Amino acid sequence: MKRFLKLLLRTVIVLFILINVIVIFHAYKFTHFYERKEIVVKKQEDKSSWDKTKEILFGTNFTKQLNTSPDTVVQILYFTTNDSLKLEAWYLPAAVSKGTIAMFHGHGSKKSALLTEASLFRKLGYNTLLLDFRAHGNSQGNTCSIGNDEVEDVKLVYDYLNTKGEKNIILYGVSLGASTITKAVNDYELKPRKIILEMPFGSLSNAVEGRLKIMKLPPEPLSTLLTFWGGISHGFWAFNLKPSEYVKKIKCPVLLQWGKNDPRVSQEETQLIYKNIGSIKKLVVYENSAHESLCKKETVKWTGEITAFLQ
Repeated sequence: MKRFLKLLLRTVIVLFILINVIVIFHAYKFTHFYERKEIVVKKQEDKSSWDKTKEILFGTNFTKQLNTSPDTVVQILYFTTNDSLKLEAWYLPAAVSKGTIAMFHGHGSKKSALLTEASLFRKLGYNTLLLDFRAHGNSQGNTCSIGNDEVEDVKLVYDYLNTKGEKNIILYGVSLGASTITKAVNDYELKPRKIILEMPFGSLSNAVEGRLKIMKLPPEPLSTLLTFWGGISHGFWAFNLKPSEYVKKIKCPVLLQWGKNDPRVSQEETQLIYKNIGSIKKLVVYENSAHESLCKKETVKWTGEITAFLQ
């Protein structure tokens, strides 16, 4: 009996170590993006059985998305982070300016993904400034901390507009961009005139759970392990990354928007974020949208809500 228990204990320990090793690889891959020239990307149909097995065991290599050029005049701006990364942004002026909207994209995306939204903002009379987060698009770096380090990116843009004398700064973010805005306001006490948040996650743990659901994997214990190792690999306690708490520091009007069919961000997360916003606020639910561009999916409704909010 003792021999059996020892064997069982060893097996459990080995499995625990193996699971953690696999999770560490996945956490690393999920938070790193590479230039296309740095890795070989195969189409799904060209992958061998070994290629697919490696992805299951060690995660998938992600490449930075390429930006598509805007169809209007653009000024290219560069910001330098404390760790010497050069971030690229586009400044697109409106014909007659009522203010400037700083725009921040989602995880694995790029600034040009927000060009449709930016075009509508400019028609309403607002300049737009679109940033590629570190490790995304045309910005330098390979590491994404899912909002922890990216708060500096938001602050750099805000400080630039503030230094230029812009009095009406509005922050707009989608998914990761929205969540990072909440942390930037919390950490740096930024004071924009208004904030537009689309599909922010309630906590980093929630974000991990949402991704696992899409992959059709059980949330626990994988969610806890991925959150733990993801934070450790970046030098912070990931369980404390909670936009649902950060929003308590917001003092300006907030427009919170969410798609009812969103498989990543739950209704419970969204309701908690809305509840914790202590300033003037409005929650808009898009009945036909998932975790996607609400502007492109339900253009008429989005345009109406945005127009009313910015008046």
